[in-house]
Amino acid sequence: MAFMTIRTFATTLLGATAFALSLPAAHAQEQQPSALGRAWNDTRSATTNAWDKTKDGTVKAWDKTKSGTEKAWDKTKSGTEKTWDKTRDGADNAWDKTKAGSEKAWDKTKSGTEKTWDKTRDGADNAWDKTKAGSEKAWDKTKSGTEKTWDKTRDGADNAWDKTKAGSEKAWDKTKSGTEKAWDKTKSGTRDAADSTKNWTKRAGQKVGKWGQDAGKDIHDTFTGDSSK
Repeated sequence: MAFMTIRTFATTLLGATAFALSLPAAHAQEQQPSALGRAWNDTRSATTNAWDKTKDGTVKAWDKTKSGTEKAWDKTKSGTEKTWDKTRDGADNAWDKTKAGSEKAWDKTKSGTEKTWDKTRDGADNAWDKTKAGSEKAWDKTKSGTEKTWDKTRDGADNAWDKTKAGSEKAWDKTKSGTEKAWDKTKSGTRDAADSTKNWTKRAGQKVGKWGQDAGKDIHDTFTGDSSK
C-alpha cells in the first residue's frame, strides 16, 4: 500500500517537472532556481531516499522472509525426512516382525495341518482297513451262510422233489392200475354186451320168423276156410 502511494506521488512530481520543462529553456537557464524547482528537488531527493529505504527494507524483509522460509522449509524437510525415516524404519521393523510372525504362524499352521492330515489319513486308513476287514468277514459270513442256506434249500428241494416224484410215480401207478382195471371192466363189459346183443338178435330173429309163419298161416286159413291148426 505504501509502495503504491509513493509511485502516485512520483507520477505527480513528474507531471509538474514536465510542465516546468515546457518553459523556454534559455529563460529557465537565466533565472535562478525558483521555489517550485527547489521544492521539486527536495521532493525528489526525499522520494529517492524514501524509495531507497523502502526498497532496501523490502529487500531486507524479503531476504529475511526468504531466509526464514528456507530455514523453515529446511526444518520442515529435515523433520519430514526424519519422520519419514522413522516411519519407514518403524514400518520395516513392523513388517519384519509381522512377516516373521506370519512365517512362524504359517509354519505352525502348516505343521499342525500336516499333523492333522497325517492323523486324519492314518485314521482314515485304519478305519478303511477295519471297514474292509469287517466287510470281508461279513461277506465271508454272508457267503458261508448263503452257501449253507443254499445247501439246505437244495437238499430240501431234492428231498421234496424226490418225495414228489415218488408220490407222483405211486399216484401214477395207482391211476394206471385203476385205469387198466376200469378198461378191463369196460372191455369185458363191452364184450359181454356185444355177445348179449348178438344172442338177442338171434332170438329176436327167431321170434320174428316164427311170428311171420304164424301170421301167414292164419291169413291162409282165413281165405281157405281151413281152421285147423
